[in-house]
Amino acid sequence: MELLVAIAIGAMTAAGVYLLLRLRTFPVVLGLSMLSYAVNVFIFASGRLLAGAPPILGAAEVMTDPLPQALVLTAIVISFGMTALVVIMALGSYLNAGNDAIDIEKPGEDPDHAQ
Repeated sequence: MELLVAIAIGAMTAAGVYLLLRLRTFPVVLGLSMLSYAVNVFIFASGRLLAGAPPILGAAEVMTDPLPQALVLTAIVISFGMTALVVIMALGSYLNAGNDAIDIEKPGEDPDHAQ
């Protein structure tokens, strides 16, 4: 089970980084969301992966740690607020510029005399 969770975290991280490197704003927002999901799963998995174990009650060997669960709940709220802020900023940029492309100058090109 640990291998499956590690592969899922790696895949979400790779997809998030790939989407962050795109030149449009919508994939960047999706990339930030994927990275936050990967971090949430990583933090949640750090509290032991035991199926059917009680959160606090019982012996220490079979108990899951409640602290990562609380951290993930807090991170979900923060990432939702961050995503809402980035979406509003991207929407404002789109309405101001007329498109959502990110302009990158080519090497050797003078930005004052661009066509």
